[in-house]
Amino acid sequence: MQLNQLETGVLFRNAKPHVKSVHAYFPSVAVLPDGSLIGLYSLGEAFEAVNLQMHWSRSFDQGQTWEYQGQLNPETTDRLTSTFGRVTITPDGELLANLIRYDRTAHPEEGLSNPKTLGLVPAELLLMRSADQGSTWSEPASITPPLIGPAFEMCSPITVLQDGRWLWPTSTWRGWDGELPNGNRMLALVSHDQGNSWDDYLDIMRSPDDQLIYWESKVLELSDGRLLAVAWCYDEAAGTDRPNHYALSSDGGASWTPPASTELLGQTLTPHLLEDGSLLCIYRRLDEPGLWACHARLTEQGAWENGDQIPLWGVNSAAGTTQTGENMSENFAALKFGAPHIVRLSDGQWFVTFWCYEQNVSLIRWFKFSVN
Repeated sequence: MQLNQLETGVLFRNAKPHVKSVHAYFPSVAVLPDGSLIGLYSLGEAFEAVNLQMHWSRSFDQGQTWEYQGQLNPETTDRLTSTFGRVTITPDGELLANLIRYDRTAHPEEGLSNPKTLGLVPAELLLMRSADQGSTWSEPASITPPLIGPAFEMCSPITVLQDGRWLWPTSTWRGWDGELPNGNRMLALVSHDQGNSWDDYLDIMRSPDDQLIYWESKVLELSDGRLLAVAWCYDEAAGTDRPNHYALSSDGGASWTPPASTELLGQTLTPHLLEDGSLLCIYRRLDEPGLWACHARLTEQGAWENGDQIPLWGVNSAAGTTQTGENMSENFAALKFGAPHIVRLSDGQWFVTFWCYEQNVSLIRWFKFSVN
């Protein structure tokens, strides 16, 4: 694999870090029918600050420059909340922002997770829409999931399948006190009516002993109709990361192959389908520093084969940007880059966004390239 015409730039960075603390995290981008771009990301004082909310920008020049548009989601007035989300666009041009709003009222001086239990503060799933390319957005509509989390992870945009179903990839997560009635499972919420209800789900990855946690999951529809799911795999019993895992479905998600290793030692793996049916994968690597691109293939038998790996960012400057201790709440707090997202631009190039700290400020950086 060769990345051609490799360019990089910034989608959002606090222009006055000496005046106020504003950090940017968790980007996603949608390509509109006219070729312009919408970029969503979280802004707040710190990585798990209680004032983190979703903001957005536009680009009219294939991502070279961006115009800040403001905060996307309305503020809550009756409780203290922070909001995270992703954006995608449907085949008919409707923008979808799937959000998770976390209630911080009971623990305003804590992060999102309880260091003693790894449990999250209460979470509410929301959906915002725009039918006019972002000129106006609907109010956040509350989503009732078909199972108890009690909390859920915010990790992926909605995936629109060829058969019309909408998938919301996520994972169950413990409540603040450690309750987890349905175990650690990677799943996808399913809507059969374009997001009006979410009364079904696909059960995708779960370990027999419930000791593996599948985070930052994504679901991709392959050219042959199979569904591919990938996830960062954390071994809670051993207190360590395993290689990223994947699973395949040949029946629309009704059943899945057992989770298997991609042999990519990393976190937050994001795949995108190339024209020849192979995969462009971007991930935060653990055996080497930095954010990397990997070319991978799936055989007809379902085996994952890795090809070339190319560093994008942080190879010489990412020391100390991750932590792999036994306490995952502390590991999350120590992160300094991640959450890559990939789209294909109207000019055929690939556009990757992620968050990273540079000069002590977290910003949204992009890379743009073609692939041979």
